[in-house]
This record gives sequence, C-alpha cells and structure tokens, in this order.
Amino acid sequence: MSAATSQDVFSSPWTGHPDVLRTHGYGALQPGPRLLVLGGVHGNETCGSQAIERVVSALDAGALDLLRGQLTLVPVANPLARRRLAREGERNLNRLFVPTPPGREPADYEARVTDLLCPLLERHEVLLDLHSFQSAGEAFAMIGPRDNAGTLEPFARAREEGLLALHLRTPRVVEGWLDIYAAGLAQRARAGVAVEEGAVDFGRGTNEYMRSRGGYGVTLECGQHDDPAAPEVGYRAILAALRLLGMIAPDPAEAPPPHPQLLRLVSVTDRLHADDQFVRDWATFDAVAQGEPIGQRADGTLLRAEADGFIVFPNEEALPGTEWFYFARESERRLA
Repeated sequence: MSAATSQDVFSSPWTGHPDVLRTHGYGALQPGPRLLVLGGVHGNETCGSQAIERVVSALDAGALDLLRGQLTLVPVANPLARRRLAREGERNLNRLFVPTPPGREPADYEARVTDLLCPLLERHEVLLDLHSFQSAGEAFAMIGPRDNAGTLEPFARAREEGLLALHLRTPRVVEGWLDIYAAGLAQRARAGVAVEEGAVDFGRGTNEYMRSRGGYGVTLECGQHDDPAAPEVGYRAILAALRLLGMIAPDPAEAPPPHPQLLRLVSVTDRLHADDQFVRDWATFDAVAQGEPIGQRADGTLLRAEADGFIVFPNEEALPGTEWFYFARESERRLA
C-alpha cells in the first residue's frame, strides 16, 4: 500500500469523526492472549492506521483466521489529530496517559480520548502501538525497563516484552525512554526552567500505562512518516505479534528472527531558541563520534557528541523548550 497523501487521509473511511473512537474487536472461542493494536495516536502518523485497516479487511474477508484469544484493533486513536493531519489535537495523546480522576472533568480532548482508551488497555495484556517519525531513518522498536522493583516504572515482564520486540524483526531496538524523560526534566530544573511537581507523569504514554496495569507493550516506529514502505512494516508486525502469541497459524517458511542492534537512550537535548540549528540534516540512528558537532546554539555554542553513539529522533521543527534530539549508545542487554 502506498503512503497516504493528505487527500487520501481526509477521504478515507478510517478518517472518522473527531468525536467517535472506532474499534474492531475479535474474540476466538478458544481462550488465549488478549492483544490490543493502536494506530494513529499521532494524527500525522498514518502508516499504523493503514496497516490495521489491512488486517481488519483480512479478518472480515476470512483471509486471516483468529485461532485463539482476543484481538482489538484501533485504527485511529486520536480522531481530532487525524482530521487535522497533525501530530496533536489539543496536546500529545502519548503523554500524561492516565485516566481523569473521579469527580473531575477531562482537561482537554486528549484526556477524553484517554478516558476511553484506558479501560480498553486494562482489558488486554499485550499492546502493540504503531508510530512513525519525522526524520529519515529505518524502522525500530522501543521497549520499556528491565525487570525492577523501583519507583519510576516497576516491571516484571521484560522477557515477554523483549521477545515481542525481537519478533518484530526491526534492525534496531531501543530502551530507556522513561528514564531519560525523567532525567531531561531534572536537567531542565537544574537549568532554572520551572518544572511542575509530578511532571514526569507527562512522559507516560500508552505502553507505560499498559505496564502499570500488569501487561506489557512495544512501540513500533515503522519508519519516516512518508516512507511508502512503512505501512507494510506495520502490517507485518501485527502478523508477527499474532503468530508469536499463537493467535494465528504459524508460517512454516519463516526463519528465526535475527538479533537486532540494541541501543539505550542516555540523554536528551532540548531546543532552547528558535535559532538553534543542527550542523547538518541528521537521520535517526546516524552514528557520531565523541566530540563530533551535532548542533549549534543561537549564541554560537557548538553541541558535541558526549561519546561515540547515535542520534535518535532529531527534530528540526522542535519548539523552544521541547526535546530537540536524543542520544543513544550500544546496550549490553539481550532480548532473549
């Protein structure tokens, strides 16, 4: 399937109405895992929606059989953002992903969507969240923490989560999101930027919520927003997850998954001024050597790589005070 243009998005059946969240539920008579697949958490990321619609069509036509368990598919998790073909409706849906406290009114559009999605996540045990990114680069998977009993993100299903990421067959897997988000907040506070108490909760998204409810989840970044191959990456990932969980028939011709490169996010750098500029056009996973210039501040200060590593999510359109780029290094972790 080719990449969607804005005209395709606004005329397609999965655009929907901004006040309606469309879900597709399938339940086999044989009990088994409960998998939820999300697309369109960000409105300008259309590949996941296209992949999900393809799976819906295959299931409805009988070309794909659900053998056991329960499968729920949400092609467009943020209908308002999709109608606008923008990343956000009123704010980032994949931040502060927690239900509205009892007795309070939802603060914004995304809070109302979250109040619908949270109970849906709670009814499942595995989440696959399909995304894409702004810069050039290859598809990759993002996983959560290793098993731990800490206070930031306690977790006990790292092996299952790692196994899911492995079977998505991306060339790279990245860990360390919430740790670095929290470190970035601390960095802002040290720089004198006001940080509200509990601001780390704004770094919690769909997967963090799923882990907090006893499940596990993987974010798949299917490629650059307009990459025509990205919808196929998402489609194959959904099938891979279903096969791994024994929810559809295995593919006897499928080879064992290769071992991807595993990276750990180690730092985040904010854009401080609109005149902060990269020294060149970076792509996600571009390698840099220690001391190599990455960007230049408005005052002429050069930002250099802290060590040998990789640029992740460089965003030349970042607003001042928001994440400009992440930095990652090789991880010693093994997925399986």
